[in-house]
Amino acid sequence: MRIHSVSALACSLLFLAASIPADAQSNQVAHPSPYNFPGTQYPRIETDSRVTFRFVARDAQKVQVSIANIPYDMTKGDNGAWTYTSEPQAPGYHNYWMIVDGANVLDPGTKTFTGYSHSCNGFEIPEPAVDYYDLKDVPHGSVLAKNYFSKTANAWRHIFIYTPPGYDKDSTTRYPVLYLQHGGGEDETVWIEMGRANLIIDNLISEGKAKPMILVMETSAVGGMGGRGAGRGPGAGPGAGAPPAGGPPAGAGAARRGGGGFGFGGAGAYGQLFINDLIPWVDSNFRTLADKDHRGMAGLSMGGVQTAAITMVNLDKFSYIGLLSGGTAPGFGPGGAGSPAPVATQADPHQIIDLKTAYSGAMADPAEFNKQVKVFFFSTGTLPPLENPEGLKFHQEQLVAYGIKNSHLYISPGTSHEWQTWRRSLHEFAPMLFNN
Repeated sequence: MRIHSVSALACSLLFLAASIPADAQSNQVAHPSPYNFPGTQYPRIETDSRVTFRFVARDAQKVQVSIANIPYDMTKGDNGAWTYTSEPQAPGYHNYWMIVDGANVLDPGTKTFTGYSHSCNGFEIPEPAVDYYDLKDVPHGSVLAKNYFSKTANAWRHIFIYTPPGYDKDSTTRYPVLYLQHGGGEDETVWIEMGRANLIIDNLISEGKAKPMILVMETSAVGGMGGRGAGRGPGAGPGAGAPPAGGPPAGAGAARRGGGGFGFGGAGAYGQLFINDLIPWVDSNFRTLADKDHRGMAGLSMGGVQTAAITMVNLDKFSYIGLLSGGTAPGFGPGGAGSPAPVATQADPHQIIDLKTAYSGAMADPAEFNKQVKVFFFSTGTLPPLENPEGLKFHQEQLVAYGIKNSHLYISPGTSHEWQTWRRSLHEFAPMLFNN
C-alpha cells in the first residue's frame, strides 16, 4: 500500500476511531478488528482481549494461525471453517497469518502489512483510556510518498515523509527533522501503518507537547543488506512461522546476534547512503533546519542497531539519538555499535560495558559526548524473551556513573518486542526533541 496523504491514510488504515464505537474501543464489547474489510467479522476482538480467528479451508489437513510468529492449532468445524480463540493479547498492533498444510497464507478478509520479511495480516487490541495514537479532530500533517536517486546504491529509493500541520500554508518556516528506522524484515511503510507515527506527532503538536517536525522513513535494504529479506528483526523468522527448536520464538530481537547483514561501524553501505544521499536530498527538497542541532535519528530493533551505528560515528550531524528495543549496549550487536564490548542477555543483565570503546568510541570523552548529544534515549518493553529491562536499567546506571548526563531510559510496562512498545517510546521521545 502506498500512502500519499493523511486523508488516504485515514481511509485505508485508521478507521479505528471512526468505525468502532467508543465502548468497543475501550474493549467493553466484542468487535471486529479495525483492519477487517467491511462486513468481515473475524478476527474478532473479544471483551477480555482474546482474539477469535476463523478461516475457511475445507480440504486442508491442518490449519494454524501464527500470531507474532508463533503458530497455534485451529479446530475444524463441520462447515470447513477452522477457528481458534487466543489467550488475552497485549494492547496494540499484532501481526498474524495463516499456515495451511505448512504453507503461509494470508487471511483474505483483512488488510495486509509488511513484517517478518513477507506480507502479514494484522489485528489491534484497544488500550482503555489511551488515545494518543488515534485519529482525532486536530490539525493534521501530510504523509508523502517520494522517490530520490541514490548514487551510493545506484538506484531509485522510495521513502515516506511526514510534514507537520501548516507546512503547505507557510512557505518560509523551516523545521527540524527526525529520521525513523524500521526493524528487520520491514520497510519504510511500517512507522505509518503500524506505528501511527504521524498521528502520534499530530496529537502531540496539537497539545503543545512536541515541536512541529518533519519525519523521514527510509528502508534499510541496500543490495540485500538489512531490511526486507535479510537478517532477523520484527519481521524475520522461519518460513512457516515456527519457533526455532530448543529456543525462544524467532522474531524481532534476533537482530541482536547478527545485525541484518550490514557493517556496524557506520552501518556499512546503508550508512553511506544515509549520510551522503538521503540527508542532502531531504535538506534540498524540504524546508529543513539543516544542522545537527535540529536533526535526530531513532530506530526500533534492527533499526536501533543501525541508528547507533550511523549516529555514533557522525555526531557532527545528529544531536538526538533514540534506540528503541535495539542498538543499546548491552544487548543489541557487539557492544551496541561495533565495539568489542560483551553482549548482555536476560540471563546475565549486569555485564560491565567498557564505555570508552562501546558505541564506536563515541563516549570515550563523556564531557564531549554531553556537548554533542542533547538527548540519548533508549527504551524497552518488559515481556521476555526479546526485551531486557533489567539489562538496560543497569546500563543506564553505568552511563550515569561514567558521566553521561543526557541519557533517558523508558520502560514500557506489559509489552513485548512489538508495536505498542515502540508507539509508547515515540510518544515519550518526541517531546524531548529540539527543545535546546
